[in-house]
Order: sequence, then C-alpha cells, then structure tokens
Amino acid sequence: MSRASRRAAAPPVGNRSVLAGFLSLLGEVLITVGLVLGLFVAYSLWWTNVLADRQASARGDEIRQQWQAPEQAAGPGALDTRGGVGFLHVPAMKNGEVLVKAGTDPDTLDDGVAGYYTQPVKSALPWDEKGNFALAAHRDGHGAKFHNIDKVRNGDAIVFETRDNWYVYKVFAELRQTSKYNTDVINAVPKDSGRTAPGRYITLTTCTPVYTSKYRYIVWGELVRTEKVDAKRTPPAELRWPGAADPAEGTWRRS
Repeated sequence: MSRASRRAAAPPVGNRSVLAGFLSLLGEVLITVGLVLGLFVAYSLWWTNVLADRQASARGDEIRQQWQAPEQAAGPGALDTRGGVGFLHVPAMKNGEVLVKAGTDPDTLDDGVAGYYTQPVKSALPWDEKGNFALAAHRDGHGAKFHNIDKVRNGDAIVFETRDNWYVYKVFAELRQTSKYNTDVINAVPKDSGRTAPGRYITLTTCTPVYTSKYRYIVWGELVRTEKVDAKRTPPAELRWPGAADPAEGTWRRS
C-alpha cells in the first residue's frame, strides 16, 4: 500500500480524539463501578458483621444481667422472647455463643442472632416435653452465625444455654442441600432426618451454597441430657477446653 493510500485509510485526527475521549470516559466509568461494587461487597460481607456482632453482644450482655437478677416469674420461658431466650453453642462452628431470639424474619436475623421458627411451622422450645427446636441464622453477612455449618459432623455437640439449664444435643444427621421451600425439615419429627418417632430434636438451618440463598443446609441433633446451671455457670464438658484448670473459664463460650 502506498503512503498516500495509508493516509487515506487512517481516520481523521478529530475522530481519533473523540474515540480516545470515549475510551477514557468508559475506563473511568468502569473503574468507578468496580469501586462501588467492591464497597458494596465489603459492606455486605464485613461491615454488616461488625454492626450485627456489636448489637448482638450488647443484647447478650443485657440478657446475662437479667439472669443474675432475682427471678420475677416462674418457668424457664418467663424471659421476654423478643430479647432472647438463651445462647446457642456449637463448638464445631468456632464462633462462640449465639444469642437466640424468636422469629426468623430479616429484621430479627440481621441483628446477628439465630432465630427460632414461629412460622410456617412453630418451633418447640428446649424445655418442651417433645418437639423440634428449629433455628435459622445467616451464613454470610449480618454476623454470619452459621457460616461454618459445613464443619459440623455427626456426633458433634450442640448446647443451648438458658438461665436455669444447659440442654446438650448430639448431631445425628445433616442435609447439605434442599429447597428453600422444604419446610418439612423443621417438622416436630423432621422429615429426611432418619427419625420417625417424636423426640426432643434441634434443627439448624441456613443458606447454601456460600454467598447465595438458593438452597438450604440442614443439621439435626437430639437431646442427650439436661444439666442444671450451678452458681458458677460451669459449662457442660462439651464446651470446656481440654485440660482447662478452671472448667468455668476454659470454655468455647466467647469467640
């Protein structure tokens, strides 16, 4: 191609300037969008955890202070369930104690707690004679209290702490993926758990896969014993660090 032909084929200088300006603007827009998305992810997966943990910790401290006050009403369910009914401990999750409140709506779970189902199936409570204590919590963001649910295995301990008692459960089954609409897994006798007779069960539910809410991950346990809370609130053996000199101090209680 001759020099004249090359000059004729080249775009005019003005057009090149417009194209360069457009590409520069597009690059700036893409960088801005990337920064905004990065900030959103950081907010969703980190900052909401900070806020939720702070709020749940403060509320948990209030609950423990209430427990230390003279009892005003009889029965283990006398505590205002909107504030919290107790603390869940799952050593395999390695996330310390989790405050448990009534309800599984976003306004409840976003506070960095676990909630027990009030609908579409009404959960039993640990002190009930029979039933399924069915709980839900976020897996990511807002405290992510069940983030490590996939670390729980058959035979692991789940402990629920109230003012007066420790309820010790043993994991016996899990369902790693099921429809979010499958409410049978939280029935009084949970379907697909392998159990067919009424008992005193606990069910943990959360979203799966990680960072999505497409399906649900389920863990089931059953009550193996109840221990009375002593003056030092000495935790059951399942929550003690191996070799701890003081059983009340060497525990999994705090994360």
